[in-house]
Amino acid sequence: MSVRTIKTVIFMGSARNITPPWGGDSRLGDRVLNWVKNVLSTRKERLGSESIVHDVYVVDPLDVFAPNGALSGFTGADLRAPVFFMRSDDLPPATKELGEKIRQADCYLIVSPEYNHTIPPALSSIMGHFGGSNYKCKPSGIVTYSPSPFAGMRAAMAIQIMCHELGCLPVSKLCGIPNVSDLFELDGTPKDQGNRLLNQLPELLTQLEWMAVAMANQREKTGTF
Repeated sequence: MSVRTIKTVIFMGSARNITPPWGGDSRLGDRVLNWVKNVLSTRKERLGSESIVHDVYVVDPLDVFAPNGALSGFTGADLRAPVFFMRSDDLPPATKELGEKIRQADCYLIVSPEYNHTIPPALSSIMGHFGGSNYKCKPSGIVTYSPSPFAGMRAAMAIQIMCHELGCLPVSKLCGIPNVSDLFELDGTPKDQGNRLLNQLPELLTQLEWMAVAMANQREKTGTF
């Protein structure tokens, strides 16, 4: 059986780095992000005659908007200078590298909370820095989370619309994680391996992999439109 490596870019939606007054994690989503990475690192699913593995690259707002980060300085989180407005020769090397990782991806996973019941500004800023030509004809999958029972699902609805507009069409299966600290350790290890909520991600990935392979095959044959 041949092995197909899918280049998978994960966008982390939260830029939070402060512990709330009532205590807890400085960024609750790290538990979810670690879980997603752990699942991808061990996942080897069969799709037709191929075994699928993931080559994962994480885009984290705490990194890209930090001093000397790929989107700091000349543009910043307020999106003063969209990358597609600028000549390649004028871009910092780290920005070029990030753009190439996004452009070369076969699919995207978005791991995000909801801020004010919608898309966190850091997520829309990162993805919006790069034009739709980087994303189009590729699929995306959405994983949302919350400290509450609602699992960030209101943000998921808004993120779907954003992904449609960028051209990275979201698969129908969503993954919503409520009460995160009850489900995961800090390193992303599930506290109860039998919890039925854990089944959401493998089901999402099955759809994402099918679409990623199908769309990659079509891009190879005909290019993008």
